[in-house]
Amino acid sequence: MAQLIKMQDYISRYEQDIYRYPTQFARLKKQQWDTLKAAYNAGELDRLYSEYAESGTQVKIDTSQEGSKGLFKRVKGIFHRAEQEAEAEELVIQNQVENTNVFSLKFPFRPASLEELKQNFLNQLLRFQMKWGSSTLREKSFVDQSFFLDERLRFFLQRFPDTFLVLYKPIFLLKNAPVEVDVILLTPVDAWCITFLEAEEDAAFIGGGDRFWVRRHHKHPDKKVLSPLLGANRMGNIVSQLFELYEVNVPIKKVILSRNGYVDYPKAPNDITILDKRTFPDWFDRLRNISSPLKAQQLKGAQALLEYCQTTSSLRPEWDAEYNQTEGNEHAAP
Repeated sequence: MAQLIKMQDYISRYEQDIYRYPTQFARLKKQQWDTLKAAYNAGELDRLYSEYAESGTQVKIDTSQEGSKGLFKRVKGIFHRAEQEAEAEELVIQNQVENTNVFSLKFPFRPASLEELKQNFLNQLLRFQMKWGSSTLREKSFVDQSFFLDERLRFFLQRFPDTFLVLYKPIFLLKNAPVEVDVILLTPVDAWCITFLEAEEDAAFIGGGDRFWVRRHHKHPDKKVLSPLLGANRMGNIVSQLFELYEVNVPIKKVILSRNGYVDYPKAPNDITILDKRTFPDWFDRLRNISSPLKAQQLKGAQALLEYCQTTSSLRPEWDAEYNQTEGNEHAAP
């Protein structure tokens, strides 16, 4: 599962320490999945389902219950202990402001196979990543609920390896001007600046040299669309300038992506990769098969980008109350 290090202007834990959280997440994910898989193969899930089965066919297992035992208590403990270790210096305050589990498992149905269990596990991890991508111990951002249903975001997070880092529609603050881009995918070997160009199934896009392209579909009249080259080049320039500023040595690739349609642009610039329904599967398989671990230059590049991303957040209510109390005590002191 790729890691969401930045989403729009939401605060992210990865901003605090890009060198800690990616490795921590990968370790936690592996530990938890190994535990779940072993329990499934040993038949231990059945006992736990009998403890938490609700009426009808719905099954809900929530590790936040005090009386929970066995597998899911251990799973909860993995994540809770990791949070405590990572933020041990603020453990007391953490217990005040985060009294819920870092990770809860809620199964909408009894998995009939290991594959179903795995998919449900990935769905839970998606929400876990959304939390890390929109909050820290002290602060949080208010996430637009549409992101929880965003198919493109789910595609990047659930279909790529843990060692891939995703910036999803980040907003860069350059010369005090906010600039929103599409998707930046940092793999251990390169950086992909991805601009989507998708519409109806089998839509065809005809590229040209001006500001507009033409979208064609057999059920609809032709329509002009803004050239995706504008967004791709703008994103590529931003990443290139920041990598140069921070001396990041990572190849940058600019991509126009249409997973469900076709792109006809024979005069495409040499530095632009066109991926459509015909060429996307091979590219996708190549990336998924990258087995390289996280690289120092990859993390350095991520840090460079995060340094210039806009962040909008607010103190958690508990922290805000404590801050106001401290301020009041200081003013009241003789």
